Amino acid sequence: MDKTMCELFAGVGGFRLGLERLESGWKTVWFSQWEPGARTQWAHDCYVKHFGDCKDKNGEYHTGDDIAVVQKEAIPEHTLLVGGFPCQDYSVAHTLASSQGIEGKKGVLWWQIRDVLIAKRPPFCIFENVDRLLKSPAKQRGRDFGVILACFAELGYSAEWRVINAATYGAAQRRRRTFIFAYRNDTRYGNRMAAVNPEQVLSAEGLMPRAFPILEVGKPKETQLPTDIVEVSDKFAFDFRQAGYMTQGQIYTADVEVCEETPVLLKDILQSDVDEKFYITSDRMEKWVYLKGAKKIARTSASGHEYVFSEGPIAFPDVWDRPGRTMLTSESTLNRSTHVVADPGTGRIRTLTPVEAERLQGFQDDWTATGMPQRMRFFCMGNALVVPMISRMGKVLDTIIEAE
Repeated sequence: MDKTMCELFAGVGGFRLGLERLESGWKTVWFSQWEPGARTQWAHDCYVKHFGDCKDKNGEYHTGDDIAVVQKEAIPEHTLLVGGFPCQDYSVAHTLASSQGIEGKKGVLWWQIRDVLIAKRPPFCIFENVDRLLKSPAKQRGRDFGVILACFAELGYSAEWRVINAATYGAAQRRRRTFIFAYRNDTRYGNRMAAVNPEQVLSAEGLMPRAFPILEVGKPKETQLPTDIVEVSDKFAFDFRQAGYMTQGQIYTADVEVCEETPVLLKDILQSDVDEKFYITSDRMEKWVYLKGAKKIARTSASGHEYVFSEGPIAFPDVWDRPGRTMLTSESTLNRSTHVVADPGTGRIRTLTPVEAERLQGFQDDWTATGMPQRMRFFCMGNALVVPMISRMGKVLDTIIEAE
């Protein structure tokens, strides 16, 4: 089986970079990156500058178009489908045309992934999402992830997942993300895993524990998904834990104790004596101190209910001897979540540089120095994934595909 990949919601190419670093023969046959409402598609352009563009089976370029209007049948065949898609409302209803059909909310990107799965039937998939995916929505916890798993089951796939804090596996950022590995049940791997005890899948035999070793797995909770996806959307709720496995609609999920590795520390990614524009000026210091400090603020809700909004302090500046905090798309702007550090050379307080943001995500220095504005460089890194986590999964996937 060849090592061909299709990358959806590609950003600046973190999935591709993570696999190509393995030098094990991965080839990307098509990708898609489109930012709604953006006049200039900065991330797409950055991707193309590094990797080049891709034609579809009709010989046309549609990598920078809205994935909703892309003809899915024209996407080239591939062994692996990947993508970091947003956490949205995955509720569905029956279509008017057929009681058997389903219709999701317009603009929800999971349905575009499902359409590709139906059209192309890739043997393997890896997807990335925020950690709260497992708990959403608040009024029906676990429903959204249940809908995703029900789609996999309906299409003949099994799936593993883990919530990974990148810093516990050697990265420079305390970034928690849900990774999902899905595979077709009719692959050799699928046939082999069908005979493995679910607890062994969670603890040792699955891709996730092989890529992200654990010390101990708790007793799994189990449940069976309804076969009707609309019923899942309407009624299903479940307490998904940080690790899990689904096959034939049967769910097993448990907490795990991870085998922690030494992380990269914030001090290890900092530059010295940076450009003057990154330093915090005295006239803005008071605002920064306020944003980073503890607060108790009296507020009134829309219904007239009075309450106290409170939040604890954030280290100011960020300490050097820990990995960085989770980086958001607002990184570098005047807000509570932005990293603020003491420059190693000058000792003065400043925000991060674009290169330091790239290092937090495991990209090469100046990966986004492709002509995009500085603000967009931070935005793209805030949207990106931690590249070494992809390489870890890729090493295990290489052995799986070679056995096919």
